Amino acid sequence: MTDTPGIAALRTHLEAHLGGAARAWLDQATAEATAEAAASRAPREGASGQGGVPTWELRFAEAGRRCGPDHADAARVLLLHTAAADPDTLARVYAQGTAAERRAVLHALPHLVPGPEALALVEDALRTNDTRLVAAAVGPYAAAHLAPHDWRHAVLKCLFTGVPVEAVTDLARRAHGDAELARMLGDYANERTAAGRTVPGDLHRVLALTAPTAPSAAAAPSGPTAPSTGEE
Repeated sequence: MTDTPGIAALRTHLEAHLGGAARAWLDQATAEATAEAAASRAPREGASGQGGVPTWELRFAEAGRRCGPDHADAARVLLLHTAAADPDTLARVYAQGTAAERRAVLHALPHLVPGPEALALVEDALRTNDTRLVAAAVGPYAAAHLAPHDWRHAVLKCLFTGVPVEAVTDLARRAHGDAELARMLGDYANERTAAGRTVPGDLHRVLALTAPTAPSAAAAPSGPTAPSTGEE
């Protein structure tokens, strides 16, 4: 699979920052993923790991230990891309994975799934209270594919759980002139005030973006486009 600009940047970053042993491990893991992706397109004689699991999936699980917490997400996204993981594969890896592995799958979605086929993974992450998963779920894939109703609730979920709104990709574009989001934010602020609780500062920031004359997207948070955190 040809690298997109985001994947090429991840590859360059990993090559520059991984130590020798980790870099050698990643080279081997991506080579295995390349071979298995090719084998999956040919008569099925490709290599597999333990119990029929593709070797690259075993390497995916090892990435935190092999590459360290600062680079695990990037390594896992690179492996998923190299393996040309389709929506069914991504769903399986997500379902079987740890929170850190699930986060990497969410980060990989915009690089691998051009349409809305993987929205179920975003929706699952948004049902959790794991702030790492919520932050990953509101990235570029959600910005491109979440329906307005679901996207508004994703923004509210960030406010509920304390995820900074900087994590929400294309927040200014999607919030601009959104009267329904403004109403929801106002209701939430009123509920907090009535309960004697502090209204999050980010709520006022998002509310300002809903105005028809809100600041331009260039001046508002757009969220990260590549994984920047590792495995905890």
